[in-house]
Amino acid sequence: MRFQELIRTIKDFPKPGITYQDITPVLQNPAGFKEIIDSFTERYKGQNIQGIAGVESRGFLIAAPLAKELEVPLLLIRKKGKLPFKTKSITYDLEYGSDSLEIHVDAVAKSDRIVLVDDLIATGGTLAAAVQLIENFGATVVELGVIIELIDLNGRSKLKPLPLHSLCKI
Repeated sequence: MRFQELIRTIKDFPKPGITYQDITPVLQNPAGFKEIIDSFTERYKGQNIQGIAGVESRGFLIAAPLAKELEVPLLLIRKKGKLPFKTKSITYDLEYGSDSLEIHVDAVAKSDRIVLVDDLIATGGTLAAAVQLIENFGATVVELGVIIELIDLNGRSKLKPLPLHSLCKI
């Protein structure tokens, strides 16, 4: 079975008009989850990556096993106020309002080559903010990796010229 067959679509969640792509069934299927991690591992192996950054919270589910497989540090990008040490932060606009992301000040070095992962890209706003946060250290985001790309929302355009690798497009 291919992992895409396990993705569950839920209409009107978390609010009316939204169609949610639920990866929970993939995570509950060891073969499906392994397929995702193996795919990303093969892609980034041998590319001189110094860290895997995951965006809270489902990005952590990909970033942690991927960092382990590549034997590189795991970098956590969290919502404001969730990290216990000194942080760098960035505020970005949402459709209605704004939000902030943070990372520990000692998580990234200037010369680091980082892969940034998340479960899904929709409009691209969160990933664009996470990229900017990492680049504020002087580090390089080598590529963005996501399980699902919602192509109708054209989030990819907000991230150019960075390469975006999506395992499936919906």
